[in-house]
Amino acid sequence: MSASATDLHGSTPPASVGQWPPGPSEPVDGQTMRGRPLEFVTDLATSYGDITSHLLHGQRLVMVHHPDLVRRVLRDNGHGYTKQGTPDDMMLRPLLGNGLLTSSGRDWELQRKMYAPAFRPARITAYDEVVTDCTQALVKHLAEAAESGEPLPMDHHLTGLTLGILIRVISGTDVGEIGNGFGEAVDAVNRFIGEFDPAAGGEEQAKERMRAYLQARKFLHLVTGTLIAARNGQRASADDLLGQIIGADHIASTDDLRDQVLTLIMAGHETTAKTLTWALHLLDQHPDVADQLAEEVQRVVGDGVPDASHFPDLQLCRNVISESMRLYPPVWLMSRRSVADDELGGYTIPAGTLVSISQWVLHHDPRFHEEPYAFRPSRFGPDAPDMHPFSYLPFGGGSRVCIGQHLAIFEATLVLAMLSRFRFSVTPDCVVEPEALVTMRPRNGLSTKVTRR
Repeated sequence: MSASATDLHGSTPPASVGQWPPGPSEPVDGQTMRGRPLEFVTDLATSYGDITSHLLHGQRLVMVHHPDLVRRVLRDNGHGYTKQGTPDDMMLRPLLGNGLLTSSGRDWELQRKMYAPAFRPARITAYDEVVTDCTQALVKHLAEAAESGEPLPMDHHLTGLTLGILIRVISGTDVGEIGNGFGEAVDAVNRFIGEFDPAAGGEEQAKERMRAYLQARKFLHLVTGTLIAARNGQRASADDLLGQIIGADHIASTDDLRDQVLTLIMAGHETTAKTLTWALHLLDQHPDVADQLAEEVQRVVGDGVPDASHFPDLQLCRNVISESMRLYPPVWLMSRRSVADDELGGYTIPAGTLVSISQWVLHHDPRFHEEPYAFRPSRFGPDAPDMHPFSYLPFGGGSRVCIGQHLAIFEATLVLAMLSRFRFSVTPDCVVEPEALVTMRPRNGLSTKVTRR
C-alpha cells in the first residue's frame, strides 16, 4: 500500500487540477461491489494508495484511506463537506426524516445542543441501573439455556437487550413484548438499505424487498408513536430524554418528534448490539482472554452486579469492547459530499464530489495497527502506545462524532461484565463471517452454546 506524501514526508505535491485520483480503469459494477464490499474497499486502498477514485453509475467517487486525509474531510475542513445528497442521506432520510443522523446546518446544531446534556459522561453513569436491570433478564435466560443445553441466537438476544436498554434510557418505558418485532423490523430495514441501488429497479425481488421495507418502516413508526403517546402530558415532570425532546422549542410537529426519537433508537441500539455480538465471537476464539476478563470481573465486582463505581476498574472489559469495534467496526463506511473545490492528497476535488471513508480499511491498515487482523485488546488502555486519532473511528470523527459514544462504551462494558459469568461457544454449524450492510453483522448470526463458569 502506498504512503501518502502529505503526511509521511511533511509536504504536499502540487494539486493535480483536472486529474482524478487513481483507481480502476473500467466502471465499477454496483452489484459486484455490493456482493463483496469489504474486499472492494480493501483492494482499492491496497492497489491504488491513500486516495482513490472509481466510476459508479456514471458518477466519479473518491475514497480516502489515510488518517490525515480523513481528518481533513471530517474535521479540518469539515464545513466544506456535507451529508446532504450522500447515499447515507438518501437511504436513511425516508426512514428517519430530519433526525440527528440526517439533518444538516442549523437543524443539526439545534438537535445536537438539545441532546448534549443527556449524553455527557457525567450523566450516563446514572443509567447503570437501567443497564443492569435489563441485562439481569438475559442472564436468567442464559442460566436456563446452560441447564438445558439449548443453543441460543445471541445476536438476536443482544439486539433485544440493547433495544430495551435504550428505550428505558429515552422514555423510562419497558419495551416488553414489542422487542422481538422491533428487532425483526430493524433487520428488514437494514437488509433493504444495505442492498440499496438507485440504478436498479423493476425486478420482482427488488419489489419484494421494498414491500418488506415499507411494512417494517410502518411498524417502527407505530412503535415510536406509541412511546411518544405514552409520555405526552408528562412534560412538566419528565426527567428522561424523551421529556426533554417533547419540550424542545424547535420540535414543530408530531413527525419531527417521531423522527428524533426513532433516530436515537435506531442509531443507539443496533451498533452496541453488534459490538457485543462480535465481542462474544472473539472471546470464544480466544479463551485465554475470556478467562482473564472473567477474573477481572470477579476481582472488581465479586459476586454482585456491576455499577458505575466499578466501571473505571473494568479495564480489560473496555479494551475488549474497543478492540472488537476495531476489528469489526459497527459502521464500516461513511460518506460526505464536497460543497466547494478542495485539495486532498495532491488532487483537486471538485465541488459536489462524493467522498467516502471506510472504517474497515482504516482499522486494518498495518501502518497504524500492528498485526491489524489479530485480536489484541492490549492496543487500548492507559499503557497502550498512542494511536493516530483518525485511524480508529468506530463512532465517526469531527464535529459529527456520535453523540452516544460514551453511553455505548459504558453500556457495553457493564453488559460484557455480567455476561462474563458464562462461556459462549459458537455452534459448529454456525459459520461466522462479516456482512457489511448498514452495520457490520455476522452473516449467519451467532448461534452459541452457553455454559456456566
